[in-house]
Amino acid sequence: MNIIELHHLKKYFATQRAVDDISFSIEQGSIFGLLGPNGAGKTTLLRMITGIFYPDEGEIILDGKKFDPLRDSIKIGYMPEERGLYKKMKIGEQALYLAQLKGMNKAEALEKIKFWFQRLEMQSWWNKKVEDLSKGMSQKLQFVITVLHEPKLIILDEPFSGLDPVNANLLKDEIYGLSQRGCTIIFSTHRMEQVEEICDHIVLVNLGNKILDGSVQQVKNDFKEHKFSIQLYEVPSTISSPAFEVINGEANKFVVKINDGFKSNDVLKHFIDQQVNVESFNEILPSLNDIFIRLVEGTKATTRQFQKI
Repeated sequence: MNIIELHHLKKYFATQRAVDDISFSIEQGSIFGLLGPNGAGKTTLLRMITGIFYPDEGEIILDGKKFDPLRDSIKIGYMPEERGLYKKMKIGEQALYLAQLKGMNKAEALEKIKFWFQRLEMQSWWNKKVEDLSKGMSQKLQFVITVLHEPKLIILDEPFSGLDPVNANLLKDEIYGLSQRGCTIIFSTHRMEQVEEICDHIVLVNLGNKILDGSVQQVKNDFKEHKFSIQLYEVPSTISSPAFEVINGEANKFVVKINDGFKSNDVLKHFIDQQVNVESFNEILPSLNDIFIRLVEGTKATTRQFQKI
């Protein structure tokens, strides 16, 4: 079941096409990566999903119904990259105030705040002011405020910014837990290694267009280059073969690229026929970072060619 569907969304500012006919859907309970370089259209998309901007064309379906920002904003928790906390307010009072704005009564809000403050080791912060917090501490507070009212859809824009590894792992565990309890997470970041670790599915946008849409594993398989790492117990008498090209390596450990018309078994056969024992043989899939750079740079090159015509 899809929690949200975007159909042919368009948003223009003067002559700029910030979002140009983008469609995709997100399954309930998934952790979804929305990726793209600066100026790609990610923030505009997120602001349309939260009702801050209205699309010029297209529609958003949330929880099976056409999205109505006035009615449906209660179902969404949004943690923007630019934090929106009141610097002079005490942390406990601020969390309570913002929870009540999301429709929670005071008793319910206090219960939830105490629960989350304990889970994220924030109990002693209650009377601190936001201006006295480090960036990482502010990040944890912003996360709590985002999820307090138990929204169905949670949007996290660079949620690990400023966090040390221990607190980043703490937050990561909570994100997994929310997903397992049925919440849907839209995760936006420039850190591709975090996307590979956390997300089920990704969409990559650039220059207002969607240029990639699929599961993380599917995307990596689609862009694989038939490269394998191989380690042998002993040095073979002959390394070269029509089946593959040696990319790099030395002695008994190297990387090969399989040539057209051959399969991975042909690589193994080459060494087995020499009675060489194979210690390990693993396919090398491209990282999301490599794919991201390749596609974004390819889009730029295409745009430059089009502009010359």
